[in-house]
Amino acid sequence: MAGQIPGSILFCCDHNAIRSPMAEGMMKHFYGRVAYVQSAGVKNDMEVDGFAIAVCNEIGVEISKHRSRSFDEMKEWGDDLGSFDLVVALSPASQRQALELTRIAHLEVEYWPIMDPTGLAEGREAKLALYRQIRDQIRDRLIQRFGPPLSQAAENSAR
Repeated sequence: MAGQIPGSILFCCDHNAIRSPMAEGMMKHFYGRVAYVQSAGVKNDMEVDGFAIAVCNEIGVEISKHRSRSFDEMKEWGDDLGSFDLVVALSPASQRQALELTRIAHLEVEYWPIMDPTGLAEGREAKLALYRQIRDQIRDRLIQRFGPPLSQAAENSAR
């Protein structure tokens, strides 16, 4: 059942290179400026994944300019986790990190178990198919949680 969109949302995963940038990009594309949206990873040791960029481009979502960042970098840049209304963890490690970092702050942490597609398929077409599956899982969770996309263009890409 769709709920109200919080004022600020942080998506997080392990490296901020696949799942959380996809979620951030789709959230911004589907819901515009309704919420302040960012993403982060437990680590920042990878660039945004090319397959993630490709499958997001297929639905009109641009993530190629995304710069991966960690929870520690967020803190250094003044984006404290406590300033977010909702943290959506897309991996077990990011859920643990978010809960640890927010244990003294009263904020909602949701866990959406989205599989990491890294290294799970051989060959370009198989990888693209797997990444599309991950993209579609995230898209479906966004729509389930926040309701239908707000713009017609975003609605078409949600199909």
